Amino acid sequence: MKRNYHGQMSESFIVGILLCLAGGFQDAYTYNCRDKVFANAQTGNIVLMGQNLAMGEWGTALRYLLPLLAFVGGIWLAQTIRYRCRRRQRAMLHWRQVVLAIEILILFAVGLFPTVKEWNVAANVLVSFSCAMQVDSFRKIRGSGIASTMCIGNLRSATDLLCAYKETGDKQMRQKGLWYYGFILVFAVGAAAGGILSPRWGEKAIWLCCVTLLLAFVIMFIEEEQEEDSSGRKEGFWEELKDIENQLEQALNRNKKG
Repeated sequence: MKRNYHGQMSESFIVGILLCLAGGFQDAYTYNCRDKVFANAQTGNIVLMGQNLAMGEWGTALRYLLPLLAFVGGIWLAQTIRYRCRRRQRAMLHWRQVVLAIEILILFAVGLFPTVKEWNVAANVLVSFSCAMQVDSFRKIRGSGIASTMCIGNLRSATDLLCAYKETGDKQMRQKGLWYYGFILVFAVGAAAGGILSPRWGEKAIWLCCVTLLLAFVIMFIEEEQEEDSSGRKEGFWEELKDIENQLEQALNRNKKG
């Protein structure tokens, strides 16, 4: 085995899993706890907004328009952070960590909003803003494009790859296709958790996402290394997780000696 340096951990499996869990949870949270609005899937909001406009329900249509505008604003802010951080030669945080820190603060604030109509509008706007920052900033896992806050693109990519495997016999395509289906499953697990916990914990259920995103934030301090064998095959999720555990253990040992 030889070790190759691959830089920052934002494209690692473990970070992708944490983001997908948070993405699924947030969508279930806003739907179950915040007046049945989708924070991540803006297509649904556009459909419902158009339907209500056609029916002359202007106030209800506005309820779906605001998260849509917030989503646009979240993408704009994420890109602004990216450009400004990259202009600085030395920065304590990677620009994606800055995005995660803002997202955590936003979701923590949402958990303080009571579940009443007036506050639900503000909560949905903030969650949509947060989701937009996440989906715009974290676009790849192991070099392959992926979305952590929605599934339709991942489902298309997974099916395309498995079809290509059937035609070509390329096992790498099959592996990547299964990865995509795996991330869809993780998203569904996050949504299931959100569906169960949101009615029980109320507005504060969103704080579980803060914990998940904080784990991703901390993991991103680790400089990623990846193993390759003589055939150039890269390590998988469990090897990556073990490598993270070893690096954390080494860091703890250095602190004890210090």
